[in-house]
Amino acid sequence: MVDDPRRRIPRTDDLLALPAVTAARDRLAEHVIRRVIRRCQERARQGDVAPGAVAGEVSRLLSEAAPHSLRPVINATGVIVHTNLGRAPLPPAAVAALADAAGYTDVELDLQSGKRSRARGAGAVRALLDACPDAEDALVVNNGAAALLLATTALAEGREVVISRGELIEIGAGFRLPELIESAHVRLREVGATNRTHLADYERALTGNVGALLKVHPSNFRIEGFTSAVSVPELRRLADEHGVGLIVDLGSGLLNHDPVLPDEPDIATQLAQGADLVIASGDKLLGGPQAGILLGKAAAIQKVKRHPLARAVRIDKLRLNAVEAAVNAPDNAVRQALHADPDALRRRTEGLAAKVGGEVVPHAGRVGGGGAPGYPLDGWALKLPERLAEGLRRERVLARVHDGACLVDLRCVPPEKDDDVLRAIERAR
Repeated sequence: MVDDPRRRIPRTDDLLALPAVTAARDRLAEHVIRRVIRRCQERARQGDVAPGAVAGEVSRLLSEAAPHSLRPVINATGVIVHTNLGRAPLPPAAVAALADAAGYTDVELDLQSGKRSRARGAGAVRALLDACPDAEDALVVNNGAAALLLATTALAEGREVVISRGELIEIGAGFRLPELIESAHVRLREVGATNRTHLADYERALTGNVGALLKVHPSNFRIEGFTSAVSVPELRRLADEHGVGLIVDLGSGLLNHDPVLPDEPDIATQLAQGADLVIASGDKLLGGPQAGILLGKAAAIQKVKRHPLARAVRIDKLRLNAVEAAVNAPDNAVRQALHADPDALRRRTEGLAAKVGGEVVPHAGRVGGGGAPGYPLDGWALKLPERLAEGLRRERVLARVHDGACLVDLRCVPPEKDDDVLRAIERAR
């Protein structure tokens, strides 16, 4: 009779009695521990692990296991707002705000009276209004898509929203703004052509049952050549003549004009030019957590706040606190990367090359996340063999693979992490 080695696979009860399991129970739920055990036993049944090594493998995996799966990585791609890497890294003040809001908080309580407060998110609103004095009121919701859906529904429910064909955009993962808007009781009326839209196009559309004009900042692309678009001041005059709302969706979250990005529209300018509502994302150039930010005239914001959909897209207490902290912080990682000195980047890159080899080459960084599409940021990268990119990913360092090379760009890497990049390159070889 042939001895089946699978008979020697340890029983679950015996594995649950391991000292490593007892220690892991301080960090991990029972179902997590049992999942690790089952997987090790299954690997042994398949012949991937020797029966006698199962207990050791269970102990090893449990010692390395964490109750969450997202892991920190180093962004060495040169793309600042990298969607695949979670967009904007939070400033320390926002990280502390997340921790402060993690337990019981006064998010909907007036501590003086002891009664329920209706000022939920008042701190974030106050921070945004201080940063954008042209706004009369503000609201923070779950994300940018939720903000757009809420704004168009509240201002034009059962009516039409007029938009230029050149602004009917699709962003990441096949997400299309027109389909989002029309999922509510709103009908889009497209005007103009893909490359040219004139004021007269909007005027002709306003003969119908229109509730609002919508101007959307193109995301991830730009049209060049024979083009024209209608400005916000022109649309403001037209909206006033016909008594309709004017919504501007910027997406990128730039609070004020930045000379580094001369063509990127900012929230303050759109408000000053007369938009009823301006929409932006908190996790892009604003440098905070994922959030949908609405700033504008008091009457428009109040209409948005009173709509039943506002409750469905409400933001949680953690990100409310983090948005407030990100706006009030003196600086953040996005601004630092955006304004990185090319000469300083070159010196850091040359210092890395002196230790690991490779070639220092010019490399243009990018804003990413739909901000300043196609606009280059002068910088440098360490050019290494393409095969190292996979090894770097195993070390949780993300570099850019381009034209058969692995390009390590330090723009988004804090200087104190340069040694981590160095060690990752050495281990990846």
